[in-house]
Amino acid sequence: MTLLVALTWEPKLWVERFQKLLPDRKIAVLGEPFDRRTVRYAATWGPKPGSLSGLPMLDAIFSLGAGVDHLLSYPDLPDVPIVRVAQDDLTHRMSEYVVMHCLMHLREQPRYDAQQRRKVWEDDASPPTARDVRVGIMGFGVLGEDAARKLKVMGFDVAGWSRTPKEIEGFAMFSGTEGLDAFLARTDILVTLMPLTPETRGILNRELFGKLARDGRLGGPVLINPGRGKLQVESDILECLDDGTLKAASLDVFETEPLPSESPLWSHPCVMVSPHNAATSDPDATARYIVDQIRRYEAGQGFQNVVDKARGY
Repeated sequence: MTLLVALTWEPKLWVERFQKLLPDRKIAVLGEPFDRRTVRYAATWGPKPGSLSGLPMLDAIFSLGAGVDHLLSYPDLPDVPIVRVAQDDLTHRMSEYVVMHCLMHLREQPRYDAQQRRKVWEDDASPPTARDVRVGIMGFGVLGEDAARKLKVMGFDVAGWSRTPKEIEGFAMFSGTEGLDAFLARTDILVTLMPLTPETRGILNRELFGKLARDGRLGGPVLINPGRGKLQVESDILECLDDGTLKAASLDVFETEPLPSESPLWSHPCVMVSPHNAATSDPDATARYIVDQIRRYEAGQGFQNVVDKARGY
């Protein structure tokens, strides 16, 4: 059995991890000679066209990250299961980011950062408490539910929206096109944790922002997007920040990455930018997860967290 490591960056550290965890197996790397007939598994991110083709014994593809849109757009994708990395480490990191940014917007930290740069001592605000602020999480899977539970501990009024109906005890839940407007109308802080699909591409646009709550205690709605960059229309975000449709935004993902130096998002006073690191998963934990999935499969237990290709996640 061979595990193929197919990456767009230097694979050496990943090869070393897999060799340590699978000492009885061969680890192959694109660009080096290997027998394509022996490859049963591929661990990949953003593979180049052709790199996953011609593998007659392939049993599964492992995505080295939570998202799989990079694979679903791959030409001639092999008809085998795609397994998402779903581990506690990644989930906890994402929740840390979401809670941190909700709290920073609640307590107006960007305003105080600006005052510090100007050496201004000023506190004329009477900020709301968490219980006064309605957070809406758009995309209520594993990541969304974990973030929601941690925000609720802080006191936030949290609701969720998902593509299909869900009942989650302790949370107001909305679903589908018919539930979206009502969800947005009660949302002061919008957190987006949706997968990227043809239906969600560009969904964070002026039309959607205009449906967010206008009567909240923050003085205007806030966008937090640590999900996928192509969910958002950045020109609409900038225009809505400038005309007051949005009060502020925390963005960890972008239409183009790295974010181009000429992007006005870098310097906009109402935007907090981070370099797609909201939920950077621990590589060692990811490698262990993939090896555990291989062991499960070979013991007849099947893979966990298999992607539904029709739904896109």
